[in-house]
Amino acid sequence: MSANPKIITTSPYLQEVERFATLRGSKSDAWNGINAESAARMALQNRFKTGLDIARYTAEIMRKDMADYDTNPADYTQSLGCWHGFTAQQLAMAVKRHRGTMDKSYIYLSGWMVAALRSEFGPLPDQSMHEKTSVPNLIGEIYTFLKQADAVELERLFEQLDDVRQNGGNENAVIDQIDAFETHVVPIIADIDAGFGNEEATYLLSKKMIEAGACAIQIENQVSEVKQCGHQAGKVTVPHEDFISKINAIRYAFLELGVEDGVIVARTDSLGAGLTQKVPVSREAGDLASQYNDFLATEEIHDLNELKENDITIHQGGKLVKPVRLDNGLYSFREGTGIDRVILDCVTSLRHGADLLWIETERPNVAQIAEMVDAIRKQIPDAKLVYNNSPSFNWTLKFRQQVYEDMKKAGKDICSYPDPETDEKALMDVSLDGSELAVEADRLIQNFQRDASAHAGIFHHLITLPTYHETALGVDTLSEGYFGDMGMLAYVRGVQRQEIRREMSVVKHQEMAGTTLGDHHKEYFAGENALLAGGKDNTMNQF
Repeated sequence: MSANPKIITTSPYLQEVERFATLRGSKSDAWNGINAESAARMALQNRFKTGLDIARYTAEIMRKDMADYDTNPADYTQSLGCWHGFTAQQLAMAVKRHRGTMDKSYIYLSGWMVAALRSEFGPLPDQSMHEKTSVPNLIGEIYTFLKQADAVELERLFEQLDDVRQNGGNENAVIDQIDAFETHVVPIIADIDAGFGNEEATYLLSKKMIEAGACAIQIENQVSEVKQCGHQAGKVTVPHEDFISKINAIRYAFLELGVEDGVIVARTDSLGAGLTQKVPVSREAGDLASQYNDFLATEEIHDLNELKENDITIHQGGKLVKPVRLDNGLYSFREGTGIDRVILDCVTSLRHGADLLWIETERPNVAQIAEMVDAIRKQIPDAKLVYNNSPSFNWTLKFRQQVYEDMKKAGKDICSYPDPETDEKALMDVSLDGSELAVEADRLIQNFQRDASAHAGIFHHLITLPTYHETALGVDTLSEGYFGDMGMLAYVRGVQRQEIRREMSVVKHQEMAGTTLGDHHKEYFAGENALLAGGKDNTMNQF
């Protein structure tokens, strides 16, 4: 490694070396212990100095991707939910290794998994009971691990460069790889649940999330203090004015922090929510409050004597009506209004500052999603969705049921298949796996993302908690063998051998945890006096 190169070049790497060489040269002899190329390498390995640097960079990526999708719906984006920085790191490294690029690949930060796995209270349901700070803390943790992935991979390139300089080879080719290096730092869509309080609380938490690196914040239209998982019962929505105030709060947070391209994802739970906490005040016919109230379940009052003490009434469509109020004080919506409420929610959110939509559905059905999106696009032509490919769906069962009904409508012979109306879960039977019905269902599942993006306006596909399930499955499989007859072979054959053959960096777990980086830093700092962890006696050399 040269100490003070004097090179005129277009290479960003060599320019950075020259910059530090010039800086060192401008200082006194006290800086003689500083190697310009070492400093350049460390700076390149830490491209993003703050979370705000990350938020601005990734927001720009998302805006470009949204524009790409508007041009071509085949350019949709994807993510997986991660509950730890390490899972996010390994996800990003895997995507880059298998696809050769991080393009159109994001990370999803799931409130469900934060509650279940990252709360100091212990495992919690997805009901906004976890600490607010756990969300920005996880964002920061994820980006720490993603930046470390950059550092590890760049370190290997630096080692290659040193090797070709010492032993011969194409130095320029390695420098070109360094210059073309693609970061693992990608957008995070971060779940703020229902805002964790009033709009001021939402603003304050949004700031923390953005400062940690979030360029996209997802918020839902449930009542904050009684928030439920999107696939649970008991959901209570808020009037549009309340939701708009929180959208505004998030936007102000982005603007205050200089992340002007920040993305807001407005989620509606109205399809599965039959309750509201309050009746908003309408100031003129047809305003948002009036439209919201039109969906309420009501009883017409013909005689004031029909009213009981403390009953509440509203004048609606020329009639005096009493909203149906439950014993807990909540109000009911009319049956069958879910889709219409979703459409109004989405149009209203987009007209008041949201960038993307999230419609929580009870099943993964392209036609159902497309019906709602088509109605939204009649008013907002470029409306786009973030969609939850939820593990709460039994994908096998739902799609086999769908195919069964399609075959039935088409007049095909379905006598060999169990009737789902008789036994709801019968189509799950393993004996059906090779059948025409099962094969077609799997084909639809395989094509779901492409089909839904092409026909239902889905810009981003995510799975909220895949790494929760994958971790559980991996531990179960390993434990079955290791504590059973397979013994150590269960780990060797099922884990380590696979890591080696798939060329996963994590097989060298010492390097992945930072020992190689640390050794090189020690050499920078202490020279020949550095006590190194590497060398011939390090067992990692066998991989």
